[in-house]
Amino acid sequence: MGLVGLGAMGSGMAACLLRAGLPLVVHNRTAAAVRPLVDLGAHAAATAADAVGQADVVLVSLSDDDAVESVLFGAAAGALRPGTVVVNTSAISPRYARSSAERLRAAGAVPVEAGVVGNPEMARAGRLRVLTGGRAEDAAAVADLLDLVGEQVVHVGDHGSAVVLKLCFNLLLGAQTAVLAEAVSYGTGAGIDRDVLLDAIVQSGFSSPVLTFRASFMRSGQYEPAAFRAGLMAKDLGNVLSDATELGLGLPVVARLAERFTQLAGTWPDSDAAAVLRLQHADAGRPERTAASRP
Repeated sequence: MGLVGLGAMGSGMAACLLRAGLPLVVHNRTAAAVRPLVDLGAHAAATAADAVGQADVVLVSLSDDDAVESVLFGAAAGALRPGTVVVNTSAISPRYARSSAERLRAAGAVPVEAGVVGNPEMARAGRLRVLTGGRAEDAAAVADLLDLVGEQVVHVGDHGSAVVLKLCFNLLLGAQTAVLAEAVSYGTGAGIDRDVLLDAIVQSGFSSPVLTFRASFMRSGQYEPAAFRAGLMAKDLGNVLSDATELGLGLPVVARLAERFTQLAGTWPDSDAAAVLRLQHADAGRPERTAASRP
């Protein structure tokens, strides 16, 4: 099996698969991400073509349409063998999910769309939610693999549908994170201690696993390393708006969220999306107090 793309999620899934005993050939543009997986038993491929050339199944975990295009249809072009199953977990747009699947099938590969919902820790533990798109029988053929990284696997529909559902999750994540940041900004600005405020929120009926997880970033004021980078959030919200426009839908709240996270990504692209609280403080002209800076 080959795996291309060792960002936070790709590395997490690779570690999970290696612990399950799967033989894995991995490739990433930067060698630093490869070394920890080699220590776990992975074989390092010098190029993307080497990673996919001898694989029956290839898992791709890249950040956007351009990255997938440059790898699958650039660096690895011609290396995929006929019948190779390409499981694409990348954070791509619905339009590109459909078009890239058509091109892979025309090249003789078997495309399986697999949107993954969760964070890097969940990826390492095999606790992701996996949303599949494409032909149901193709997704079923790699069910054992998907069951290793996901505690729940749901087939959504044709190509593009799993990406759309994942974007629905991510726009909810963006909305909850941004509103939590504004609640914290307002409450602390009015004199409430941040820990008291966050404790009250995460212990209330308004809480959720998402809010609790993002609250931990806001409590510490430490947003690196990110679980979900601000730049990726801005990109995903842009994909939602582009797709909604094609469908004739207006999403005014998402449009404002996209503006906010694009602003955040312009300054702190590699910070977690929870750093939108940092942006709140910057707008107010007052520094954010981190856990280390508080008495």
